Amino acid sequence: MLAATATSASAGQAAAARPRARAGASAARSVTRPAAALAAGVPKLTVQQMAGQRVIYSYPGLTPPASLLWLIRHGDVGGVIFFGQNIASEAQVAGVIRELDAANASTLNPARAYPLLLMTDQEGGEVRRLPGAPALSEKQIGESRYASEEATAAGKGAAANLRGVGMNVNLAPVLDVYRQAGDFDDQYGRSYSMNPQVVSYLGSDFIKAQQAGGVAATAKHFPGLGAAAADQDTDTGPVVLNLSAATIRGVDELPYKAAIADGVDLIMVSWAFYPALGGRPAGLSPAIVQGELRGRLGYKGVTITDALEAGGLRAYGSIGNRALLAAEAGMDLILCSGQDAAEGSEARDSLADGYKDGKLGAPSFDAALNRVLALRARLP
Repeated sequence: MLAATATSASAGQAAAARPRARAGASAARSVTRPAAALAAGVPKLTVQQMAGQRVIYSYPGLTPPASLLWLIRHGDVGGVIFFGQNIASEAQVAGVIRELDAANASTLNPARAYPLLLMTDQEGGEVRRLPGAPALSEKQIGESRYASEEATAAGKGAAANLRGVGMNVNLAPVLDVYRQAGDFDDQYGRSYSMNPQVVSYLGSDFIKAQQAGGVAATAKHFPGLGAAAADQDTDTGPVVLNLSAATIRGVDELPYKAAIADGVDLIMVSWAFYPALGGRPAGLSPAIVQGELRGRLGYKGVTITDALEAGGLRAYGSIGNRALLAAEAGMDLILCSGQDAAEGSEARDSLADGYKDGKLGAPSFDAALNRVLALRARLP
């Protein structure tokens, strides 16, 4: 499931170098952002540009399409996610990233002062898009005699590896607390431990080391996929986790308390259903995003969806409708990882329409945009 943070985690896939690129296309609207909505230091953006800054695009192959570059030059893109098919070598993807950065620096882009969010899934072990660090999986780290040192080394290694090609966001670490050998997370070594305390301190070690290296960390998949069985994958269909609220809060959410205390930059919310907490997939549920994550746990950073095209969301209509529902639930960044620039454009247009027709309230929309821009302002 792309819940592996939009890294269509075919977690069993070997690490391959990958190039960086972006998607999207469509002319900017003439509607300007209301003066009252502007925060200090935030550029004047059209509604379409405001929406675009909240969308992560993807594209097929080794070369970013002209449509995506056009969108970046005109301020309609917040970031790009890279997959194995985008990367032939470190030199190749570094060249793509330079091209994307050059497009972002265009004088036609009112948000050019903010670097693009350039991300991938570099968890370690089998789930790596670039060759090299971190070599160990989370499970191997958790079983190590020197687990804390290994988690710190993994975070440092991931940061150095991604920064080496120009990326600034890692969709890692996974903070799921797995339940059984061979289950959804454990089958690919994507969980540190069955003990939530161990997951908490090793996840924090990774996060602190990576962010000290200039790469934003993403804790996933809130409120937790550790109870998912091997065949429960939101990438392919709906996943229901019938856990009590007490179990979710006492086990699955526990590692997020530590991550939040240590200043994790992003949190990815899963597409699984948690009936004890809400009636929709987590990333579409205000009760989970605003109630559990922001309210109960006090998270003030950036939220990001899992892959918007996930099979677990078929009941929620088009890409545009899913993007709108996610934003209504309180998600800041919309991850369009179908390797099609048009998907990002559809999500952007839906957010812009939601802003204009009032479905997405201006105060909450502006707050989400400002959180995203504040993160980008801190990154290289």
